[in-house]
Amino acid sequence: MTRRPSGPLRRGWTTGACATAATKAAATALLTGAFPDPVSIVLPKGEAPAFALARSDVGADSARASVIKDAGDDPDVTHGAEIMATVRRASPGAGIVFRAGEGVGTITRPGLPLPPGEPAINPVPRRLMTEVLTALAAEHGIPADFEVEVAVTGGAALAEKTWNPRLGIVGGLSILGTTGVVQPYSCAAWIHSIHRGIDVARANGFAHVAACTGSTSEAGVAARHDLPPEAYLDMGDFAGGLLKYLAKHPVPRLTLAGGFGKLSKLAAGYLDLHSGRSQVDLADLAERARGLGADAATVSRIAKAGMAGEALEIATAAGVALADAVAAGAREVAAGLLGPDIAVEVLIFDRRGGLIGRAAPDAPDALLVGRPAVDA
Repeated sequence: MTRRPSGPLRRGWTTGACATAATKAAATALLTGAFPDPVSIVLPKGEAPAFALARSDVGADSARASVIKDAGDDPDVTHGAEIMATVRRASPGAGIVFRAGEGVGTITRPGLPLPPGEPAINPVPRRLMTEVLTALAAEHGIPADFEVEVAVTGGAALAEKTWNPRLGIVGGLSILGTTGVVQPYSCAAWIHSIHRGIDVARANGFAHVAACTGSTSEAGVAARHDLPPEAYLDMGDFAGGLLKYLAKHPVPRLTLAGGFGKLSKLAAGYLDLHSGRSQVDLADLAERARGLGADAATVSRIAKAGMAGEALEIATAAGVALADAVAAGAREVAAGLLGPDIAVEVLIFDRRGGLIGRAAPDAPDALLVGRPAVDA
């Protein structure tokens, strides 16, 4: 994850807000011949930002406008992207029809808020654009019969850096946003993607999903389980966001995978694994080692270690299966949140992708040494 800058952070605007502004500008030009620049829109919470136009073209039956997305200080992959809307007159009675232009994806799998075959323009942006077009049509005394094509310049390449390929959204990005505002480093977009990944897995009948903290652990799981790409959930640091949603939207089996340091935090009860929001609990690791029969000197060295990796080295040298105990503790925390209907497996990998710890439903209870969740 990109390092958060110091000082006050600047908010930004979602792709949905940008697409709405571009749609309003294009539709206004189609009906009047002139583009409002800047163009203002009203967001769901009443805010009324204004957007400068990057592009504006008008013809007899269509008009096109674009704005450059400003994500503020958020490390958003679409920051600086050109969001474009082309508005055309539609046949009488057609209503408002949305199309995916270049760089906007098409939904191909069930489980998302829109059915397969629809352009990946989410419900709230659709509502905002519909409200803008309906109001403009009423001002001019005409029916609101329009075709709206939303495009993102270079969106297909940008989409490869997002969850869209795994969610079954092909050809480009999604037009997103529930409030229209990007709150920098809120992590809401990442957690939203985790939830949508679970929705897609459930809708496609997957009995087994894998939640991984990073690419190394994901590759380790792939070497051990034959799962389709859509069954992998990029959990990152958001164990709580994953587990709490799975508890309400269950699948039969979960593999939870990551490195020793992050999963030792989960074993100690922390649900946010980011280094800025939780720390490795060396006292907890020492107690787990004690429970496995480590001598007093080893326990003391683990408690005084500088970091998780050093603690693991000390335990390994002493013949203590600390990684297995941490896996079991992480499984205990996860299973406690998920309940008995989801079978949980935890895999811990080293930096080279080697499996160093495992806990599964058939693991020995003797490894479950630790404390309950403290960050529920």
